[in-house]
Amino acid sequence: MTAKIATLDHSHSTPEITSDSPKRFINRELSWLAFNQRVVDEAMNEAHPLYARLRFLSISATNLEEFYMVRVAGLKGQLRALVQSVSQDGLSVKQQLDAIYADAAKLIETQQDSWKSLQKLLPDADIHLIKSDEIGDEDNAWLEGYFTNDILPVLTPIAVDPSHPFPFIRNLGYSIAMQLYDPEMQRSLIGLVVIPAQLDGYIRLPDHGEKRGRFIHIFDLLIHFRHMLFPDFKMPGYGYFQVIRDSELGVDEEAEDLVSLFESALKRRQRGMVIRLTVNASMPDSLLDYLKGQFDVSDEDTFRLKGVIGLTAVSELIGNKPKHDFPPFNPRFPERIIEHDNDCFSAIQEKDFVVHHPFESFDVVVQFLRQAARDPKVVAIKQTLYRTSKDSPIIKALREAAENGKSVTAMVELKARFDEAANIRWARDLERSGVQVVYGFIDLKTHAKVSLVTRREGHELVSYAHFGTGNYHPITAKVYTDLSFFTADPTLCKDAGILFNYMTSYTKPSMMQKLVAAPFNMRKTIIDLTDKEIELAKKGKPANIWCKVNSLVDPKVIDKFYEASQQGVKINLVVRGICCLRPGVPGLSDNIQVKSIVGRFLEHSRIYCFGNGKDMPSDQALVFISSADLMPRNLDHRVETMVPIENKTVHRQILEQIMVANMKDNCQSWQLDATGEYNRIKRPGPKLSAHNYFINNPSLSGRGKALRK
Repeated sequence: MTAKIATLDHSHSTPEITSDSPKRFINRELSWLAFNQRVVDEAMNEAHPLYARLRFLSISATNLEEFYMVRVAGLKGQLRALVQSVSQDGLSVKQQLDAIYADAAKLIETQQDSWKSLQKLLPDADIHLIKSDEIGDEDNAWLEGYFTNDILPVLTPIAVDPSHPFPFIRNLGYSIAMQLYDPEMQRSLIGLVVIPAQLDGYIRLPDHGEKRGRFIHIFDLLIHFRHMLFPDFKMPGYGYFQVIRDSELGVDEEAEDLVSLFESALKRRQRGMVIRLTVNASMPDSLLDYLKGQFDVSDEDTFRLKGVIGLTAVSELIGNKPKHDFPPFNPRFPERIIEHDNDCFSAIQEKDFVVHHPFESFDVVVQFLRQAARDPKVVAIKQTLYRTSKDSPIIKALREAAENGKSVTAMVELKARFDEAANIRWARDLERSGVQVVYGFIDLKTHAKVSLVTRREGHELVSYAHFGTGNYHPITAKVYTDLSFFTADPTLCKDAGILFNYMTSYTKPSMMQKLVAAPFNMRKTIIDLTDKEIELAKKGKPANIWCKVNSLVDPKVIDKFYEASQQGVKINLVVRGICCLRPGVPGLSDNIQVKSIVGRFLEHSRIYCFGNGKDMPSDQALVFISSADLMPRNLDHRVETMVPIENKTVHRQILEQIMVANMKDNCQSWQLDATGEYNRIKRPGPKLSAHNYFINNPSLSGRGKALRK
């Protein structure tokens, strides 16, 4: 199976590309679409259980919606503004949009094909989808009661005329449009029913004997009872549709009150320009033309879909039958904490340790902050917050700490995309408890994941730090692979304090000794470390770079990797999502390999390793964990951290267990080639899934057997 990226050259031969050719880069947007194609391919993967395949399909549909809301909306805005600049791979805005439309159409077709295949398997899990013409008398009586009591009261059927204008349709909203004819007045109208977001996509019917697990789609139910929506009209035609609006927040101006600014921007988001209109294939042409006129969309922004609109809702069909899901596992709580009688500070003081989520429990992070909140010796807590859960134990711990009289500072980032409203709500909750809330910068996102606890021990103050690659979010920590690094290293803790001072006072962190931070010196550090590998290669010594990131886009880093490859540096990259680097191009990137892992968990941890004159893996390698991907937005427009791992045990755990397992994975891995295509890795011999390996070997305590490349 192959996931393709649209490029100007669709041939399977290696393109002739030089170090100054724009085609040395793969287009960012098309690379993202290729990633989402790999997600859809997992929905087609027969090795996965049914529920997992449904999740992959739903995730891919959600991903595509967000892609249009942000990336496509941004490009269309550039097109309207007559922007003449080209992408780093040499494509104009129009060329990018044309290529996106072509690849998105293929992706949508694959999603529908996947759904058709999965529907055939649903009965095996007692999931049965019925159409309105399959409803019997007994079911019809129940459905009519359900429709009358639970659905009709929240609907507002509108017959459009001068006194009832076309209503506003919210972003991602689903609606039904109907051609109506009033026989009494002998006139034709357009009828609209906007489906509230609170309604489920699939309604489950009651079980009757052998009739179990039956569902009907909300569209089919509304059409079945259309006579109750417009009882005085005939309905010669109808159709379903969804709109996607421009949802990127434009917050560039100065603001006295950043919270008020974002509240206003969030209201504008829902009313953004429609950039995509999706309708069912059988919608009458005249009805479609009417909608296109109302939303002011062109033919290229209109999709007639031969299939189901709203595949995000298929996750609602997932039940609780274990045999149709991934085998459950219980994340292990770190033994280090248990051995110290659940005293986080004592465990950290003994030596640094790392926790590997989701294989090891996120509860240790919660316990670290909860203990800090209740410990009378703790005098101060500083915390960054980018995303967290609705009922977050992290927020509760910070509030408790403030209520206990401790000095608590929370750096809250309001620009966490699609979580802005939630962040405003719990930021105000923190303030009510006495937490000193500081909001992120206007021109930078605070994306670093840092906790700093200061404790009075004897006659001195001792600090403890947590650095993470993921968010302080206990829900996503169950499905994202991330690292939590705990340390009492005085220098790292001091550096963390300097970084917090920058975030609260604009004092540039020029005095940090170990911690690397964007937007100050992260790109320079990565390039300098790559230059050292180049010098080693020139001297005939082993030269190696291993990186694990979510995205690789930054042209300066990519060009430096190309230079390193040409000098003989061996570079192995695990890039889950977007990758703009072309590996394996003769004379340019012969020594670079790129793979992507897409599986049960979302690969999210960022790890940077430099061989330092030894073959990998090596005790001499320089190892860092980071909150940042290799993208211009991370390196130039965000506050990020890159943390050196100096403790030998933690170093070995990250390099010889995590990185080697990722390199050796041959079950969920895709190899990127020079033409821009991803091919699923199928190698003879023993199979190794990195995810299954860590489920079965969750301990990163140092006692576990290290993998060797």
